[in-house]
Amino acid sequence: MTDYLRVIYDEGSHPYTDYPSKLVSYLYQSFGLKPGLKILEPGCGRGEFLLNFKKMGLDCVGVDLSKEAKKFLATQEIPVHLCNADQEKLPFKDNTFDVIYNKSFLEHLRNPDFFLKEARRVLKPGGILICLVPDWESNYKIYFDDFTHRTPFTKISLLDIFKICDFDSPRVYIFRQLPIVWKYPFLNYFCALISPFIPVRTQNKFFRWSRELMLVGSAYKSR
Repeated sequence: MTDYLRVIYDEGSHPYTDYPSKLVSYLYQSFGLKPGLKILEPGCGRGEFLLNFKKMGLDCVGVDLSKEAKKFLATQEIPVHLCNADQEKLPFKDNTFDVIYNKSFLEHLRNPDFFLKEARRVLKPGGILICLVPDWESNYKIYFDDFTHRTPFTKISLLDIFKICDFDSPRVYIFRQLPIVWKYPFLNYFCALISPFIPVRTQNKFFRWSRELMLVGSAYKSR
């Protein structure tokens, strides 16, 4: 079987952009992250987010089921461990990480509760879990265009799975992947107004991300 990074995330169809840098900066500020924190990204892929967390001064580690992921970060001094987080225990000791971050990862798992229990195990007491997933309610028409999607999430189900897996202070909010609305939140109203008129599979990123929403979920491991 061809490696998923070669098929879905090749540079031709998914060119490198400055979006990971902007998102990492947003998350860094929003969740009060600090230099020196140890962060794990399961499903790290090409490593674009880890590279930017490293620029912020975090101690970065990746996990992926693709051997290609190790090649992307081989020259960046960011270790990547091969692991199928859907069914294998994370290859780390208890209480290792201050932060576990993942984007567009949890929905690819058949057993997201298995992964989340492992994530809680390797988080330090007081550590934070940050998960970004597509919002099923705004993406259901195209959700399975990616055949590797396995588990849809709504705001309610994401909150519930955090609670079931014994995380504390869970929070989930709707998120548009448009940096301009992070700076000017009132533009969310404009996006909501035009979204019903946007074609489902538009290739224009501004219109696409005005219509397709993400969920940002966070929770903590109790001290």
